[in-house]
Amino acid sequence: MEAPAEDGGLRAHLRLGSATLVRYQLALALALGCERIVCLTGGGDAATAPLRAAAEAVGARLYAIAEPRGLIALVTATDELIAFADGLLARPQAMMALLEHGPAVVAQPIEAGLAAGFERLDLNHADAGAIRIPGRLVERLGELPADCDAFSSLQRIALQAAVAQRILPEATLASGAWRLVRSDAEAHAGEARWIEFETGDSGQANATQSAARLAVRRLGPALLHAGSGNRVVFAAAVVTAMIALVAGRFQWATPAFAMAALAWLLLCAAVMLARVERDSLQLPAPRLLRLVVYGWLMDALLALLVVQCRPTPVGQDLLERGFAPLVLLGLARLVARIEPPGAARWLEDRGLIALALAALALAGLLGGGVPVLALMILARGLFVLRLAKQG
Repeated sequence: MEAPAEDGGLRAHLRLGSATLVRYQLALALALGCERIVCLTGGGDAATAPLRAAAEAVGARLYAIAEPRGLIALVTATDELIAFADGLLARPQAMMALLEHGPAVVAQPIEAGLAAGFERLDLNHADAGAIRIPGRLVERLGELPADCDAFSSLQRIALQAAVAQRILPEATLASGAWRLVRSDAEAHAGEARWIEFETGDSGQANATQSAARLAVRRLGPALLHAGSGNRVVFAAAVVTAMIALVAGRFQWATPAFAMAALAWLLLCAAVMLARVERDSLQLPAPRLLRLVVYGWLMDALLALLVVQCRPTPVGQDLLERGFAPLVLLGLARLVARIEPPGAARWLEDRGLIALALAALALAGLLGGGVPVLALMILARGLFVLRLAKQG
């Protein structure tokens, strides 16, 4: 891979979302299990310092070389070398499908390849910007001029050594999961499509998660490109939850529960944005499943809001006031464990529960509505258990 020189002459310095193209290429190398990463750069250590830190964080080592023949001292005959063209952007899953099975020059049909900006290989094929070759072939760089194009030279050497071509599926190129980014305009244009890939619908999303996905796809490119990413969305969620607490303190029940629903939507969006960055850049996973932790915190918020906003009979203590909302939220969690996946996702949707409580408050039925909701969820759970026994 190639890192930007100080004059910014390489495509690798172009930014897509929160990172440069070379940072995405580093993630590809790490996904393929590379333990030593080599960057061809005309800049000094400052140009590769962030890449070196990212590589070392996951146990890899990164080297910077000034010209292609520097590879000869770093690659032994027993190694295998994976190389990417300057400006290549590809999803890790697509790259692994093509290169994890051994040496290959990734190629594609000539018409599609040339239209996408790739180089011609032969009469019928264009290159696809990625190769995996035996380390012994790197020695041939010593026969070439010092200012040769590293990737093109290695690719030609591999073809001359009869390394097999592996064809890039046309659907992968057409979908945008594999592309050559040549300008800032192309990088900006590809941001929304990239986020669409990373937030693909698994079919198991509930209503709030689906709404969060739409919001991330619409606003995510701008947030990531600005460098704020999930942090600003998480901060907005915290502020919204605090507003909900204040509204509950003044017994403004409907606004309080509506703000709680919005806070959950923002939390889902923040987690989704964080996952986009983590998966794209091969960042370490958090030690805690944050959405699970946030779910428990949201349950506590909803229970507290019900306690604050429900009419309180004279003589009831805090435990008695909190019993009904705790039973409601506990049953929602319990029944979700025994429901089929399609139905369980609705019970796990804290935003939907918050909106249901807001509707009850708007109708003036919050006091009796919470126990009724709990009984409805309990009845649903008993029904599911009976069906399971009959099956």
